[in-house]
Amino acid sequence: MPKQTTKKGKVSKKTSVKSTKPAASKVGKGFLSQIKWGESYASLFLGAAVVIVAIALIFSFIQSRNNIKGQTQSTSTVAKEEVVDLTAPRTYTVKAGDYLWSIAEKLYGSGYNWVDLASANNLQNPSVLYAGTKLIVPDVKPKMITVQNNPVQSPSPITENSYTVVKGDYLWNIAVRAYGDGYKWTEIARANNLTNPSLIFSGNVLKLPR
Repeated sequence: MPKQTTKKGKVSKKTSVKSTKPAASKVGKGFLSQIKWGESYASLFLGAAVVIVAIALIFSFIQSRNNIKGQTQSTSTVAKEEVVDLTAPRTYTVKAGDYLWSIAEKLYGSGYNWVDLASANNLQNPSVLYAGTKLIVPDVKPKMITVQNNPVQSPSPITENSYTVVKGDYLWNIAVRAYGDGYKWTEIARANNLTNPSLIFSGNVLKLPR
């Protein structure tokens, strides 16, 4: 009887050891599977992040190219407009109270350029201008009065009713000497029926209305 009990005890111990091994193996497999699932999720997240960054870079590259194209087109358009403006003739619309002298002062900074305006527009009577008339503005340099270092006496005033033109005279200068007002050159032009007041020649006798 005692021998049989010891054999049963040994059998029971063996069965208890065998029963613990499958439980440990199951725990190890579950832990490994969790690690593998975690790695797969991490790789998915990393792949999605890479895709998003690539899409953002492509979008920014396309947008920058479109901006460069738009700037190039706008620059070329402005250049074309500037070329058109440079080639087109300049014009000036006459306003009420304008004279060729005052227009020349506005456009050139010198009233003496009224002669260029009159000749460019073929004005038969430069003293008559109508509001709304468009004048062609020629591309010429301003006519400036040269100042001499040596003092020069001012020309004597004209008191007679006529004047003989000498070299270097203009209707403006004659009007200043005759009336003290250069703008009255128009009256001299009308009194002498001058079709082109910018052309007066030495020896011509002009009537000076008083």
